Amino acid sequence: MSYLNYHVAQVPTGWRKILHLNWPLVFLVTAVSCIGFLMLYSVSGGDIDRWAGPQMERFAVGMVLMFALAFVPIWFWRSISVASYVICVGLLVLVEVIGHVGMGAQRWLVLGPVRIQPSELTKVAFVMTLAAYYDWLPVEKVSRPFWVLIPVILILLPTGLVLMQPDLGTSIMLVAGGGIVMFAAGVSLWYFAGVIAIVVAGVTTVMESRGTDWQLLHDYQFRRIDTFLDPGSDPLGAGYNIAQAQIALGSGGWSGRGFMQGTQSRLNFLPEKHTDFIFTSLAEEFGFVGAFSLLMLYVLILGFCMYSALTNRDRFASLLTIGIAGTFFLYFSINMATVMGMLPAKGSPLPLVSYGGTSLMILLMAFGIVQSAHVHRPRG
Repeated sequence: MSYLNYHVAQVPTGWRKILHLNWPLVFLVTAVSCIGFLMLYSVSGGDIDRWAGPQMERFAVGMVLMFALAFVPIWFWRSISVASYVICVGLLVLVEVIGHVGMGAQRWLVLGPVRIQPSELTKVAFVMTLAAYYDWLPVEKVSRPFWVLIPVILILLPTGLVLMQPDLGTSIMLVAGGGIVMFAAGVSLWYFAGVIAIVVAGVTTVMESRGTDWQLLHDYQFRRIDTFLDPGSDPLGAGYNIAQAQIALGSGGWSGRGFMQGTQSRLNFLPEKHTDFIFTSLAEEFGFVGAFSLLMLYVLILGFCMYSALTNRDRFASLLTIGIAGTFFLYFSINMATVMGMLPAKGSPLPLVSYGGTSLMILLMAFGIVQSAHVHRPRG
């Protein structure tokens, strides 16, 4: 029996697919999202219609999509990977032409009643493309220079377009997400060492460019770096956000002030309390115990994704799951590190918790693809 016939013969069919879902992952995603509903209700002062209600509606739609995508055969995602990449790159180009400008950045497309952020779609599409590429490429060619150059180009093309918006944070996430897939595929560590050396040289060049005619970053991005290095240098200006976030984190103590009792968020000292800084609201109200519990739920989600990937004998499905899990890790780790002052401030939502439309829907759809890889993995 050929591998393809064996593969088809061993995967579940019909309603049996429900039994083969990664149910712990479903429950964990739901649990984290429920924490988000509670926090959005809290930071709105008890107004469910402001943020929590719309978030619940989006979550319900997202869960339907997640289950629907879970039942799609994994070969379908492999077959549309290149097309999805081309479409996303086209949307990023379109953003530069007719994109909607908001908060100083041109990142959104408004298509009738729909408002989408193509960079969020790109995070999944290019991981899918890289997984398909390494599934097609013979293992012995993975570390040969020519075959390493191709995925590098695939990563740098959308990264450059996102950087033009400008969105430095998402650009870094795209590069890091692509690097995770390349590492999992078995690319030689010497390439990664070379990239680290280039990054060090690049950071040095960027810092040296400040104040020159060829300055490589915007002034506000340099102010974020200054604030990161010395948060107290401008506590009422560029350092205000991180200063208020640290006050909220510290005031929560061990067990927190209590549900809906966070003074920093209720008195509106905390900026973007329903999006980028919602983790600090949670830490203030539920303390270290609440913040650590959320972190453990995230770690469990990662764990079940990685277990599914490492036990999957389909190379494409395994790499795709690792890539999506790695992107999810970047989401929550960067957000938490930012609000705690461990990374320069950037706009990054806390996955499944922060208020948002595109990011929530895309993430739930990505988990649907992870479920597809899990349901349709070869058995026997």
